[in-house]
Amino acid sequence: MLPGTLLKFTNKFIKSNNEKYIVMRSICLYFQVHQPFRLRTYRFFDIGADHYYYDDYQNKHIVKRIAEKCYLPANEILLGLIKEYGADFRVSFSITGTAIEQFKKYTPEVIESFRKLAKTGNVEFLAETYSHSLAAFKNETEFRQQVQQHAQTIEKLFGVKPVAFRNTELVYSNEVADMVYRLGYKVMLTEGAKQVLGWKSPNYLYKSKPHPGLKLLLRNYQLSDDIAFRFSQTNWSEWPLTAEKYLNWLNVIEKKQEVVNIFMDYETFGEHQKAESGIFAFLKALPGTVLRSKKWIFRTPSQIADLLDPVDSLDVPYTISWADEERDMTAWLGNDLQDEAFDTLYSVAATMSDCDDEDLVRDWNYLQCSDHFYYMCTKWFSDGAVHHYFNPYGTPYEAFINYMNVVSDFLIRVKEYEEMRVTRGKPVKQSEKVLKEKPVKPVTTSTVKATKKVAVAEKKTTAKKIANPKAIKKAK
Repeated sequence: MLPGTLLKFTNKFIKSNNEKYIVMRSICLYFQVHQPFRLRTYRFFDIGADHYYYDDYQNKHIVKRIAEKCYLPANEILLGLIKEYGADFRVSFSITGTAIEQFKKYTPEVIESFRKLAKTGNVEFLAETYSHSLAAFKNETEFRQQVQQHAQTIEKLFGVKPVAFRNTELVYSNEVADMVYRLGYKVMLTEGAKQVLGWKSPNYLYKSKPHPGLKLLLRNYQLSDDIAFRFSQTNWSEWPLTAEKYLNWLNVIEKKQEVVNIFMDYETFGEHQKAESGIFAFLKALPGTVLRSKKWIFRTPSQIADLLDPVDSLDVPYTISWADEERDMTAWLGNDLQDEAFDTLYSVAATMSDCDDEDLVRDWNYLQCSDHFYYMCTKWFSDGAVHHYFNPYGTPYEAFINYMNVVSDFLIRVKEYEEMRVTRGKPVKQSEKVLKEKPVKPVTTSTVKATKKVAVAEKKTTAKKIANPKAIKKAK
């Protein structure tokens, strides 16, 4: 799913295109590239008989559609902007491992277009979890393995080793910071959430309280969402949004503020905001308009971290994200459906940590994708339309039933794999012992009948009454 960014009058100097040193505020754009795969939907899933879970037709159709509408034309525009403005224009990307796998399978030309951008030296590729997962909340070993796998994939594809980190959905907390810091990253992107900042501005470089060596770039959600969500809304008071108008908004920011981070899904361009809305013209015009003002320059997250000093530390004991009005974890975890699915999947994490079955590992990675749990969201009060837009299922209960039936079949295969390991003299781990004692049963509509009461209760409540993310269990 985005971008990062910008600005400051500072005592530090930034080298410009003509090799002179000037005092300049900086904009760092970051885009998330994340196109999730589709699990096949079954009215009656024959557990134990069919082990291939993916709708290849839909996957191919969706990836090719978004490649043609977004990735290829947007990459071409960015490449042209880099050629035109040189070192003064830079962007950053995080591309999930699942997206990369789909590009390789269905649209290899997208990989090649990103390679062209990488060769310019003006693009930074960030690290993240390979499966766009929420593993940090359940199993640190799995989290570390995924981050390392993703970094290796990026280095192999684009010839650069990631030094900045962006967690799935900008999820962040003190605990996450601890894991990321111990992985060796020097800067991390997250949300400029009001419950964390209070009166403070997101337009500075911060640092993690538990680990001051980890610098934090915070998304300016107002300026980011003006492009990502409001750009084509004709009833928006600021419609139509032009590059000149956007520059005026940047210029009214106090000059002492250091950095404005503009983060958004790359699919904003051409997919969420259609080409006919003028979004590509905006993308093409914005850098030149900004640079001609002589007040701004574009930089990457790692450059910002090198150039600026943190103004303060942030203490984030509760998890934040960039989702919904609450900016917490309730889009993915917290209701009965999500928690049961999440816990059931990670019940076999111990086995999968050193699994050498390629098919099982592939399915394990795909089943961890956070989108599956997003589709099970039963929040009604503030963001129903957003969740509906991204959801291929009619209801969260359909999403739960389909996912759990796939996971049930997956668990049978994991059990069979473990039995084969035992025959080779490997010990049975506790998680697999529990699995063997509890036979897997298909999930049906009646299985989730009682959980519908959860939705009724949530419909009558407010955001403050949602389960506290701190209650989410984290395996040691």
